[in-house]
Amino acid sequence: MTRFRPCIDLHQGLVKQIVGGSLQDDQEPQTNFTSTENAAHYSALYRADGLTGGHVIALGPGNEQAASSALAAWPKGLQFGGGVTADNAQAWLDRGASHVIVTSFLFELGELSERRLRQLAERVPAEQVVIDLSCRRGAEGWHVATNRWQTVTSTPINAATLEKLSPYCAEFLVHAADVEGLCQGIDEELVTLLGQLTQRPCTYAGGAKDIADLERVQQLSGGRIDLTFGSALDLFGGRGVRYADCVAFNRAQTRR
Repeated sequence: MTRFRPCIDLHQGLVKQIVGGSLQDDQEPQTNFTSTENAAHYSALYRADGLTGGHVIALGPGNEQAASSALAAWPKGLQFGGGVTADNAQAWLDRGASHVIVTSFLFELGELSERRLRQLAERVPAEQVVIDLSCRRGAEGWHVATNRWQTVTSTPINAATLEKLSPYCAEFLVHAADVEGLCQGIDEELVTLLGQLTQRPCTYAGGAKDIADLERVQQLSGGRIDLTFGSALDLFGGRGVRYADCVAFNRAQTRR
C-alpha cells in the first residue's frame, strides 16, 4: 500500500525546499522555503511519529554536519543521499543511515557504469542501497538526470533499466525533476509507469500538492509506489498539505 515518506532536503547546511529545475552550479537556486529549525529537529519529529523510510538529501556541498546530526537523531531511521560513492557509502551507514542513496556515482560520461555498480556492491550490501533514478522528461520519455539533476543521461526509465539495477539495491527513489518544488501536481504518467515496472519498493517525489495525491498515487500505481511531499507540506511553509494528515494516512494504512 502507498505510504507517505518524509524528507529532509539540505542546501548549504540548512533545511530548504528548492525548485528542482533551478539547481545550477553558477547561481542560487529558486528557494520556496528555508527553515529556522535544524535537520535534527525534523529527524526527531519523524521518529516520534513512526515515519519510516524517509530520506535526507544533501544538495551540494556544506551539508555534512547537518546531515550527520539528522542521522544521529534517529539512527537507522533515515536514508541518506547526496554525493554518495563506493568510497564513502559505508561511512554514511556508520553515521546512522539505514540506506545510502546513490545516483551520480553510478554514471561515467553520461552512461550507466557496470564497473561502478560492481564497486558499490563490493562495499555495501544491496539491502542497504537505494538507487536514485531522478529524471527529466523528453520527447522519448524519461531519462535519469544526475549532478543535481543538471545532466540528463542516456539511461531511460524503462523495464530494462529497472531490471538491470534491481539486484544492486533494496529500493528506488525517483524525483520528477521537471515538477519538483512547483506544487502543480504529480507526474501521473511517470507514477503509473513506475507502478507497472518496479519490482522493488519505490518512492516518488515531485509536484505533490494535496493530501488527495496519496490516494491518487495509490490508485495509479496499484499501491506499489510511495509519495513524498515537499514544498506543499505545512512543515515547510506550504499550505496544501498538513503534516498531521500525512501521519494519519500512514496510520490508517497500517490498520487496513
